[in-house]
Amino acid sequence: MALIPAVFFLLWASTASQAHGNKPNFVLLMADDLGIGEVGCYGNNTLRTPNIDRLAREGVKLTHHIAASSLCTPSRAAFLTGRYPIRSGMTGHDGGYLVLMWSAVSGGLPTNETTFAKILQEQGYTTGIIGKWHLGVNCRSRDDFCHHPLNHGFDYYYGLLYTLINDCQASMPSEIHVAFRAQLLFYAQLFAVTLLTAMVTKRMGFLTVSWKVLVIFASVGIIYFAYWYVAYEFLRYWNCFLMRDFEITEQPMDLETTAGKMVNEAKSFIRRNKEGPFLLFVSFLQIHSPHFTTEKFRGKSKHGLYGDNIEEMDWMIGEIIGAIDEEGLVNNTLTYFTSDHGAYLEGLHPAGRGFNGIYRGGKGIGGLEGAIRVPGIFRWPGVFPANTIIDEPTNLMDIYATVIKLGGGKLPKDRIIDGKDLMPLLQGVDSVSSHDFMFHYCTDQLHSVRWYQKSNQTVWKVHYMSPKFSPEGAGACYGTKFCSCSGNGIILHNPPLLYNLSGDPSEKNPFPHDVGPYREVVQEIEQAVANHKISLHPVPQQLYRFNNFWHPRLQPCCGTFPLCWCHKE
Repeated sequence: MALIPAVFFLLWASTASQAHGNKPNFVLLMADDLGIGEVGCYGNNTLRTPNIDRLAREGVKLTHHIAASSLCTPSRAAFLTGRYPIRSGMTGHDGGYLVLMWSAVSGGLPTNETTFAKILQEQGYTTGIIGKWHLGVNCRSRDDFCHHPLNHGFDYYYGLLYTLINDCQASMPSEIHVAFRAQLLFYAQLFAVTLLTAMVTKRMGFLTVSWKVLVIFASVGIIYFAYWYVAYEFLRYWNCFLMRDFEITEQPMDLETTAGKMVNEAKSFIRRNKEGPFLLFVSFLQIHSPHFTTEKFRGKSKHGLYGDNIEEMDWMIGEIIGAIDEEGLVNNTLTYFTSDHGAYLEGLHPAGRGFNGIYRGGKGIGGLEGAIRVPGIFRWPGVFPANTIIDEPTNLMDIYATVIKLGGGKLPKDRIIDGKDLMPLLQGVDSVSSHDFMFHYCTDQLHSVRWYQKSNQTVWKVHYMSPKFSPEGAGACYGTKFCSCSGNGIILHNPPLLYNLSGDPSEKNPFPHDVGPYREVVQEIEQAVANHKISLHPVPQQLYRFNNFWHPRLQPCCGTFPLCWCHKE
């Protein structure tokens, strides 16, 4: 019977080749920190998301869609390259930084990684990205742009190269390195007291150290503390800026006008390139803290500023898909909506905490379902069946293979591609996912593994380690903004925990170690882990140490550094 839909697929492909040069357009929409439980079509009845829900009614909704990481930078690297972030050195490391922490760092998406945009660019596509990047900017100077989107296959860029943070809103408390800054203040005070004491005792003749040594000690300390004071004092100017292609247009960015600018840029890109083919990646700043929402949407939802921010993003999506419809592109445009990972649960922001539905965990919490299970919606009228639900395991990395094949490109042969082509599944040619195993990392630590046992259509999941939650639960961890991935902040499971996700998607009841198929399932997964580890090779770590350390020489600046300021819009 599978032969019949396959024949229809071939007939469609033949028709499409005559209609639009055999190449559809792609509009890829990605939210930031949106939980799967915060969308109407995924069961939420208190937030209004009519435009996202419309995409689901007119297309295919995936209910087992998985992010490659529970944090922004590694997840987005995997999305663009179709590869687990550990293969590109984009994983982060406990005791260091988990994502890129400044715009002025040397780390970022390696230049030898090949994005789907680069391959489609070679196939004649005009490619653009609007919004958040968070995959690095420069390598050796403030204008070499080695990690910039335009050097990774995009023809046009407008947006925020870093990520939205509390520091971008002057009225909000800082959220960058708060503990480290408290330590800096303490040690600066200790340094000042020590220096003053040394100078007094030297003056009184009780200290035999020469004045030259004291001067050197004072100079080094003052330079060190002044360096970090300046870095944090200018955070709003140095991390929160808008850029068009290689030019900074607004520094610092005006949050009140940013959402409208993103919408206008996306609509303008679609209209400029309506003759096609084009690929547009709209990477929303919503709903990352500080959940800034323009006046039109403030106070309109049932969940305060947090809900307002979600409903504003839904409006933005409506404007973008409206432009597709108005230009007559709907039947030749694949539209996709997702989130980079699950909602943030720690509740450190006054706007409220996120919601991941029935799934346990959230942003930054290793391999728990709430951290990595995300919305996945595809609309392509006439190609994908409308109002369809698919509960097969899929991954954000699958967009890579899907887009490249539809765009006439070929997957790279010189590297492992972990994503799978979704077209057979989306069209009903295949009823079963192409994935067997998925590996879930927390930074560079393998926390859990998912196995789709197709012989009995059961999805199993093994947890080798998990974070220590505080007594309050709700995904919060002990004394930290994010849960730890290793060390004292995690619990090692020996033997590992096993869950039957098909019957227990909330991961509440571990499978007993001495019952049924536990031993066979764990052995199968451990063999897959061994094979997976063989496939990994050492690569430069982009988020470790000095690669993720603020460098003044790398700071993008509009004007004269350090007084970076301009409004060219």
